[in-house]
This record gives sequence, structure tokens and C-alpha cells, in this order.
Amino acid sequence: MTDGYKQIVHKELKVSATGGLIIEKTGTREETAENEKITITKEDVGFQNGKIRVTAKDGGEMVVSSIRRGYGNPSYAGILDLYATSEGIVIINELPVESYLCKVVPSEMPASYQKEALKAQAVCARNYAERQMEDYAYPEYQAHVNDSTDYQVYNNSAQQDASTEAVRETAGEVLKYKGNIVTTYYYSTSCGKTTTMKAWGTSENESNGYLQSVEVKDKNGDYEKSLPWYRWEADIDQDILSTLLAENVKKNIGTVQSLEVTKTGPGGVALQIKAVGDKGSITVDTENKIRKALGGNGYEIKKQDGTVAQSGTLLPSAFFKVKKAGNIFKIIGGGYGHGIGMSQNGANEMAKKGKNYQEILQMFYPGTTIEK
Repeated sequence: MTDGYKQIVHKELKVSATGGLIIEKTGTREETAENEKITITKEDVGFQNGKIRVTAKDGGEMVVSSIRRGYGNPSYAGILDLYATSEGIVIINELPVESYLCKVVPSEMPASYQKEALKAQAVCARNYAERQMEDYAYPEYQAHVNDSTDYQVYNNSAQQDASTEAVRETAGEVLKYKGNIVTTYYYSTSCGKTTTMKAWGTSENESNGYLQSVEVKDKNGDYEKSLPWYRWEADIDQDILSTLLAENVKKNIGTVQSLEVTKTGPGGVALQIKAVGDKGSITVDTENKIRKALGGNGYEIKKQDGTVAQSGTLLPSAFFKVKKAGNIFKIIGGGYGHGIGMSQNGANEMAKKGKNYQEILQMFYPGTTIEK
């Protein structure tokens, strides 16, 4: 995707490779010199008869200088297939799954985390990729995913030795439940408990029975109890809350008089909230819609270590309760993320306590088996 993961269509592609490039168009093949940078736009005549394919001459990686990621201009292994559209170019990176994972794992989990946590993340990322490969997200380009949080973040961080080692030491390993490769949802931090697919409005059934609500703790208490996002609070002014709800839910109920969690699910996650204003009321269902309804600019979130974060598009999590004092609605919550599947920080804390990646995965995905 483009800078900031805004869209899949690029204005142009600027690319180079240490050993030079091979550019294949219908019936033609061109080569560039070492480190020579080329620019391709939608007007390129090579698009008249189909796509353009770009590879590194020496089998190495290609640096795309028309894109910026978290570590600068990203480099890509494998193949870049280019498709022209009326707006620009769509860039598809084709490469082996294991190579893809080497740039997913450091983009989704800091390479400084414990080795066993990285290995658990590698298995989760592989599962997610394998499930996505069952169908095309972009059939017109034969692409299974994009590189943003829509799926798994890919290549926003440079490849790291620790992450690559985790991928290689778990090569080919996937989690299965009742013989099937499962979707391994994961998120940043738990509140001490996880939840089930009920949080997203999906009933619990045989296919998702491995996504249970579990307590993320040992005999000494919750693994993440000392982490900043384990507990947090947000004081939201009545007028700000009224504005946010009107914008996010697309219904103006006037000045909010009350806000309450009216239904909770496994682990204590909010499944429904109700807000009553002087012009009407609204109810919002499911974890993601609730977090979006209460998200937006205008308030601060105080983490349990005293540090403060500005509010964002989503409330940190849907594990919360509400208290009102005067014109202030205090949201008292815990965790960061949707709460389904593996807590990445929980995995790291477990690894610090000596748990291996198999034990970590069994904690968060009970009933599954690791298979090659």
C-alpha cells in the first residue's frame, strides 16, 4: 500500500537493486545496471499488453524508494508484479510464505521480545497467512492480503535476526483444531482475561472452540499486571462524549446524560453499551463498534504507570466500566486490543517466566495441536 497504508494504488514505482533489475514486459526483457533506479508509471507502454514484472538480477532484494515505511524505504524479496489502473499502479509482491513471515514478525512484535514469544508469534503469523491463502482478497490481482493492519503488517520494520530465527526454528509449523488450520487472532495486551468470538457477534461453535476465554495468569497472579496498558482510565467531558457519539454512530442524541455497559460477555468484555441524551438514546453492539463509538480526539488516557496517551480512533479495549461524576464520564478499563486469542505482551511475560512457545500457544488457543 502507499505511505501510511492509505490505498493500494501508487502514483509511480521507483525501484533499484544492488545487482541490477530484470524488467519483463509482454515479449520483452530488459536489465538495468547495478544500483540503477528506474521509475515506472501507469503510462508505461509495457502495460498495453498486461502486467510488468520486476525482479532482482542476483536474486536479492529490491529497494522501493517511492514508498516509506517505519524504517525508511522498504526492500522486497521475490517478485514485484505491476498492474496499471486509471489512477496509477498496483504493486503485488509475490514471495514464499517463510520469507514473508520474516518481515511480518518484526512488524507485529518487537524483535527485542523473548525468543519463545517471537516463536509463538511466528506460528500465529504463519497460521494467519495460511488461512488467507485459501482465497484472494484482491482476485483481480491474485493477491491474498495487503501489507497493513487489515491483515498482518508486513515490512513496516526491517528484517531482524531474532525474528528471522524464530520463523526458521518453527518452519512449517501451524496450529490445528480438529484437523483444521485455525485463524490465530492476536492483539497487544490483555486485562488478565481473554474473550471469545461473541465479542464480534459470532456464536461459539465447533470451528472456533479453540478461542475460549482464559485467565492469563499463574499462581503469582496475572502475567501482565505490571504493564502500563494492563489498567487505564479516561475522563471524557460530557460535551466531548456527545460530539464523539454523534460523529461515530451517525445519530445525534443531544447532550449525553448517561452511559452504561448493558451487556457483557466472556472475560468481562462489553458486548453492548447504551447512551441516553436529552434528544434520544442509542445502543451499540459488539467490541469493535463499541470501541469505535467511544474513540476519537479530545481526551487523554492515563495508563497505570502514570504515563498518558492521547485518545485515538478506537478506545484501547472493550474491557471497561463507566462511572459518572458531574459532567465527566470516567471509563475504567484494562488491556489494549480486541482480547481474542493471544496477547502478545502476555506471551512475552510468559516467556520471561520460562514458558516455551508451545506452552504459550496452548494457553491462548486451548485444544489446538502444533503440526507441520
